[in-house]
Amino acid sequence: MSKFVITYDIGTTGIKTCLIEIDKTMNILASSTAGYNLYVDEETGVKGGAEQDADEWWDAMCSTTKAVLEKSPGVKKEQIEGISFCSAMQGLVLVDRDGNCIRRPMTYMDQRARDELKKGIAHGFQIAGAEVTKLLKYLKYTGAVSSSVKDPIWKYKWVEAHEPETFKKIYKWLDIKEYLICRASGEFVMTNDSAFATLLYDTRKGHEGWCKPICDMVGVNIEHLPTIKKSTEKVGEITESAAKELGLAPGTAVFGGGGDASLICVGSGAVDNGDTHVYSGTSGWVGTVCAQQTVDAGAMMAAIVGADPDSYNYFGELETSNKCVGWVKDHLALDEIGVFLKRYGNAADSLEQIEFNMYDYLEEVIDTIPAGSNGVIFTPWLHGNRCPFEDPNAAGMFFNIRLDTGKTELIRSVVEGICFHMRWMLERQEKKVQTSKSIRFCGGGALGATTCQILSDILQRDVEVVDSPQNVGAVGAAACIAVGTGVIPTMKDVKKLIPAKTVYHPNKAHKAVYDKNFKVFQNLYKCNKENFAILNG
Repeated sequence: MSKFVITYDIGTTGIKTCLIEIDKTMNILASSTAGYNLYVDEETGVKGGAEQDADEWWDAMCSTTKAVLEKSPGVKKEQIEGISFCSAMQGLVLVDRDGNCIRRPMTYMDQRARDELKKGIAHGFQIAGAEVTKLLKYLKYTGAVSSSVKDPIWKYKWVEAHEPETFKKIYKWLDIKEYLICRASGEFVMTNDSAFATLLYDTRKGHEGWCKPICDMVGVNIEHLPTIKKSTEKVGEITESAAKELGLAPGTAVFGGGGDASLICVGSGAVDNGDTHVYSGTSGWVGTVCAQQTVDAGAMMAAIVGADPDSYNYFGELETSNKCVGWVKDHLALDEIGVFLKRYGNAADSLEQIEFNMYDYLEEVIDTIPAGSNGVIFTPWLHGNRCPFEDPNAAGMFFNIRLDTGKTELIRSVVEGICFHMRWMLERQEKKVQTSKSIRFCGGGALGATTCQILSDILQRDVEVVDSPQNVGAVGAAACIAVGTGVIPTMKDVKKLIPAKTVYHPNKAHKAVYDKNFKVFQNLYKCNKENFAILNG
């Protein structure tokens, strides 16, 4: 018998809400999107700040919930079995006893806490950016180490140091989806994967939970940390007041869901040990499912706790992935966009449809340029970088521009630069785990056939794309409900419901030029690390 669920894919710049029918397949019946603001730097009053407004998240959640129900008149709100979430991770959402935010939440992109990081762990004799005794203690308990300025511990410590009156009001520390769970159900919880992402979670078998020795070492009040729940667990029910705002029935089940790094692999069907996926949305990453916890502290990579209790996701992140293509659209491709609108624009089209068509058009444009962009190379570090090197000062650049270089070469080089960085992380992963020969590619970046082929050529591997690759987070969130209610036995059984729709095979003729450009791509950071520090430090 079919079950109807609503899932929320909460990204950096917007939410996508899906009404999904779970039966023999995951069938998306309706979807709706809404955006919200990202406040950076001077908008936050501090260099490196990246914040959002929690009320904007909630308003977007409410409006899109009503929209998907309106688009599906055959499904009544009383038929909704539950709601679940897939969201960006490593946010810092501080709330009082009533669940109200006591300051604007900081996102994973926030990198203001450089001093707190140095005082907390990056002092004395260091290995991989962490003082050696603290590094060893971290690895003993958590299997990872909080040595990035973007980790939420240091944001928490920044609030303690700079906003002491606000800090006194803290009741619980939540992440993004956990805040929305709280607002919908009144429950203060955090799923296992979100708890691990705080780098305060004991991963040792039989000891799983908040780790007091680590909390004491870094100065975190363990009482600020909420109850830990499983991703597939029912964590509460929608309250009367929240139901009125959402347009759902009071008492509707609320499931834990998971973070994007946990559930996008599930929604893409990459769930067996050894399965590798590449995600390209606002941010991007390479993830490989593995049976054992492992860490590469030098590359800022770790096998993270995910939604499946029987495996880990070995994970390396790029802060700005398809966001770079958005930057191209807004700042570099204006002439091409003008041509597109004259040729294809239609006042009757929705803005969202025009955006999709425009990306398709840009894909057609870059497909006219040969592999390697005639020697132009782009670095996709528009908001610093995390893996395989941690450097908040790193920035984007176009390298090797000549008199005969055209704008179209620049645009293609951006896509190639994103794919080069994915290759860099993939090759670094192979030093620790076995990756798969075929790669599942997902996110908005996977919508373009030219981009998919470029990724295949640069990786020299088959690239598989599922149906609706931009919705895999929502599908992963639905899988949490399916497993939690017994419709699907385990997360690994999800793969049977999510076959590849299209497979791209690598063009061997492009290997030589991409190998050459990739070597230069890696050298660009090594040669400019000091320059980035001079300009941006």
